[in-house]
Amino acid sequence: MGSTSKMKVLDCLAPLFIACLGILGCTQAVTLEVKEGNSTCIKAELSALLFITYTTFNSTSNVSTSLPDSTSVDAASSSCGAAGRPPWLVAVFGSGHALGLSFAKNGSFYSITNLTVQYNLSDTSLFPQSNGSGVVTVVSSSVGIWAPINTTYRCASPTTIRAGGAAITFSAMRLEAYMPGNDLSPTESVCAADQTTTTTAPPTPTTTAAPAPTPPATPATGVFSVTNSSGTVCLLAKMGLQLNVSYVSQSQNKTVQELVNVNPNLTVTSGSCGGTTASLVLTQQTTTLNFTFSMNSTTSKYHLSGINLLANWSDMTAPFSASNTSLDYLRSTLGRSYMCNTEQTLLVVPAFSLNAFRLQVQPFGVTSSQFAAAEECQLDQDQMLIPIIVGAALAGLVLIILIAYLIGRKRSHAGYQTI
Repeated sequence: MGSTSKMKVLDCLAPLFIACLGILGCTQAVTLEVKEGNSTCIKAELSALLFITYTTFNSTSNVSTSLPDSTSVDAASSSCGAAGRPPWLVAVFGSGHALGLSFAKNGSFYSITNLTVQYNLSDTSLFPQSNGSGVVTVVSSSVGIWAPINTTYRCASPTTIRAGGAAITFSAMRLEAYMPGNDLSPTESVCAADQTTTTTAPPTPTTTAAPAPTPPATPATGVFSVTNSSGTVCLLAKMGLQLNVSYVSQSQNKTVQELVNVNPNLTVTSGSCGGTTASLVLTQQTTTLNFTFSMNSTTSKYHLSGINLLANWSDMTAPFSASNTSLDYLRSTLGRSYMCNTEQTLLVVPAFSLNAFRLQVQPFGVTSSQFAAAEECQLDQDQMLIPIIVGAALAGLVLIILIAYLIGRKRSHAGYQTI
């Protein structure tokens, strides 16, 4: 089955499992903690339902399973982020299955940067008649779970994340990374789905429910440049951009969350270049997006230090403005460009984040109007590292189970004597 067909199956059947989550209560909550010594750095309380499409000898089949009570944290693969490794929570369950969450911190926010699911097709009780064997790894870097530092992310509503031929639906989730103490913070950051949930109003005969908006496709990649007073290109950027904005809707009289793609063909580019500061300004009709880059002349390192958005869309009750000048994104070295092919979310303020796709940027040291050699982002590196880490953990787990089985079998035979 092709990837498109698998996605259609997931889109059709996932709502049934979400209904099972909310109505039948078919999943159970588990508590997972990553510790360093006696201190807890990551803690998650959640229910999760996995829905997986796999091939059999004759066709395809679907299976769903929830995280069982016996789910445990793999201490060897999990990490609080020491020695340059990102914080990791790796939970193992069943016969060689695992769920991994990778975290990152940017400025005053933390987020889940990657979700990894590994399932063992050799587990015939879960995957009967599978024509494959061994461990399958799928990764999603479009998770959308983030919160300010020192706050607990909370989302009671079902949240489905797709990765390859699998989908995982979280519910009743409370989690925190980079924890200052051993308990979840009493200060909570509530997800957008819970914020827009309202009590049902009495029906009115003249009101018709509007269809849910269709999420936009992946944005087109645009190439943007800024020139100095002599007409020489001093800043280069190539990227696809998607605005994720929460605002008060005039038509719906409530806060809504909307994804809007930046169309490079309708965008006017401007900006400025300096020795230690550079800016890129993108204007599209009633939307202006401003990037500010800063250079540390001592270390010869630069980074994206500020993002400002001004928007006045037709359904807004008032113009939207968001700004953060203490960011620390897209860090690289003078004389090199920054590149990240993996989709990444740049958190600006709670009501606004920016999704960046296939990004390459160089705000300083541009020569010959071309990008310099690129420094690859951590997300791209993690895409290769994650399957290796989790796969090694699962291989060790399977080996331990096999050794225990062989020892137990040997002892059972030792109980018999030849007549």
